[in-house]
Parts: sequence; structure tokens; C-alpha cells
Amino acid sequence: MINAVVFPKKINASIHAPTSKSCMQRACAAALIRKGISKINNYGKSNDDNAALEIIQQLGSKVIIEEDYLKIISDGKIYPATSFIHCNESGLSIRMFTPIAALSSQPIEIRGSGSLKARPMSFFDEVLPQLNVNTSSQAGKLPLHVCGPLQPKNIIVDGSLSSQFLTGLLMAYSASNAKDVAIQVNDLKSKPYIDLTLDVIKSFGLKIPVNRNYESFYFSNEEFHLTTHEVNYTVEGDWSGAAFLLVAGAIAGNVKVNGLQLNSSQADKAIINALKSAGAELIFEENEINVSSSSSLKSFEFDATECPDLFPPLAALAAFCNGISKIKGVSRLAHKESNRGETIQKEFAKLGVNIKLEGEIMYINGIQESKSCIVSSHHDHRIAMACAIVGLRANGKIQIEHADAINKSYPEFFMDLKKLGVGVDYM
Repeated sequence: MINAVVFPKKINASIHAPTSKSCMQRACAAALIRKGISKINNYGKSNDDNAALEIIQQLGSKVIIEEDYLKIISDGKIYPATSFIHCNESGLSIRMFTPIAALSSQPIEIRGSGSLKARPMSFFDEVLPQLNVNTSSQAGKLPLHVCGPLQPKNIIVDGSLSSQFLTGLLMAYSASNAKDVAIQVNDLKSKPYIDLTLDVIKSFGLKIPVNRNYESFYFSNEEFHLTTHEVNYTVEGDWSGAAFLLVAGAIAGNVKVNGLQLNSSQADKAIINALKSAGAELIFEENEINVSSSSSLKSFEFDATECPDLFPPLAALAAFCNGISKIKGVSRLAHKESNRGETIQKEFAKLGVNIKLEGEIMYINGIQESKSCIVSSHHDHRIAMACAIVGLRANGKIQIEHADAINKSYPEFFMDLKKLGVGVDYM
């Protein structure tokens, strides 16, 4: 266990955004299912990124790691090198790579660790058999067993739990060169993440479906020829991780974050709307955002149903807004690394922030100064980061237990806080 101690600090500095694991993991999957060489620049090094790289090698691709880029070589077919793939604690990896693994006629066991073992996976038990895939699980939990090959067909799926299941099916259908079939989706959540999936599929020259208003994704009967030239793909800066840096600027001084694309498909780009609503001062330049705290931040209302990963940084922002802020979409938080709604409420209470959960709404009462205390990340990377940001306005140091949870998505987080001038010690 690694604990971090964060000291309150008014900040004024420039920082580069972390690498997007959402883009990185999707790029790994796309490089696996296309034939040829894929070069990935600005590649991620988080635990989730490393899980994706390990999986694509287990499924038959070759990965060459250079200093500034990755080279992934694949023949576009799934030839498992082992009888299993291990997704560690990556929810996106298990939901995206399970249908891809099912393209093989070889039986494959899908493994995971940590909170992933408790997450519901019954989606696969219900859907994959419709696609000629034999499946079994432990009452809808890990480990999963699949044996294909998956055959694309017209199906109807539930999109209310996570868009990541659909991402996996879209990747698998594309890899199969699906023809004249559609995936119909009911109640799709987190639509921007599907935009991101389609963008990556297109960038790698794979067959892309017609998006019929997010209700159906149709793969046409037209003949498709995969280009075999080398793909050169650059992973975007991560709006999910950068949201914490932007909020730090809004509540504790001034931060200039570069390396973010304002036209990104990433759902968490919506943090900009919340910052504007709260009255933070923003200046936009090319791939650079300058955020400064105003004399008086105001309470705001925000619907995070489509971008639930923003809840922790939004709660940190709301903690220092005058009045009561309201964030919608609490039900999207139950199956994260922790039950994130309850975890935010519990740990922020130690910091002196009163939070109520009523149905779909999180109510946050703003304060002027947080309390020096010991908090726990609950092994949840975004909880660790949120508590650290709230600690920038504390009346003393904040100790965060299990702070190494950040390695899941943003291993450089505390190093980047140091670059902003924040005092950080480890225990």
C-alpha cells in the first residue's frame, strides 16, 4: 500500500495533459483486428493501457515498444497464443476484447482482477450465444469462457449499463467484415464513447457501420477492401484525467493544460461546460486551455449521465462553489472501481463537504475550505485524484490511503501535481 500526502497550495503553472486510455485501448484493439503494421504515437503507460497491450499479444499480434511510439504487427486474424486473456482491472478491456476473442474457434477464458470480478458480465451470456458463440460464466461474473467463431447477425442489445459492450461488438463485427446486418441498441448511454469507437475504427481503415441515430448500427452489403498500408495514429490527450487539472486551476489558482483537442469525441470534454457554469475563467488557444479561479465560484447543475467518469472532478469543483450544486446520473456510478457515488459521499464528508444522494441526483454543499484528514481511495483511481484536488484548499495536509490506485489510468498524476508546485510526499 502506498499513501500520498498532499499539502494545500495555490497554483500557477502549465502542464501537459495525460494520454487518453480510452483512445489508447481502442487503438490497440483496432491494430489487432487489421492486417498490417500500426504505429501508435503518444502511447499510454497506465495499468489499463498495459492490460490492452498484453491482451493483443495474447490474441496473436506482435508489439514492438520504441521510445516514442509503439509498432503493432498483425495479420488481422485472432490466433490466441494462450488459452486465456487477462484484463486485470480494466472494464473497457474486458467488454471490448471479449467479443474480439470470440472471433476465434479456440476456447478462451476471460480473466480479471480486483473490482472487475464483481462487475456484471451477464450481457455476454445473453448476447454472444445469438452470434454462435458458446459462453459460460459464474452467474454473470468472472471468469468467462467463450468459444466461437462469432458470426455477425441482426441482434438487439441493451445499452443502458455501459456503451463498452457495444464497442466490443462493433469492433468484432468490423473485424468479421459483417455484411447487411445491424446491431440495434435500446437505451444507449455514453453516446460520445461510441463516437470515439467509430472514429478509431475509421482511423485504422476498418469497415465502419452506419450510425442510425444511436439506435442502430448497420454494416452494409457493399464490398469492403481493407487497406494494408501502415497506419500512423496519435493518441489524444485525456480529457478524463485532465478534468482534475482543469478543476485544480478553477479552485486553486491558475492552470494551463496543453495537449487537449477541443474537437475531441471524448465524452469528458464536457467538463468545460461545467467550468463555465461554475463561473471559472477560461481562455482557449490551439490545443491549450487556461483555467483560473474567479473571486466567487457559483453552484451549478450538470447531467453526467453520458460522462459518468466526470463525477469525481465535478464533485471536487462543486465542493468550492457557493450554494448547492446538482449532478445527475448517480446510477451510472454503481459498477465502477468502487460504488463511486457512495464513496465520494463518504470520503468528501471527511474533508468537510456535505453530499446527499437522492435517486439520480448528487447534491453537493459548497464550502470555502476543506479539512485536513486521512481519506481512502477505496482502490479507485478517480477517488484518489478527486480527494487530492479537494486537498488543495484544505486547512492542512491530506493523507490519501491506497494512492497508488492512480496507476490504473494516470500514473503521473502526483508527479504532475508536483510540477504545478503542489507539495506531495509518499508514505
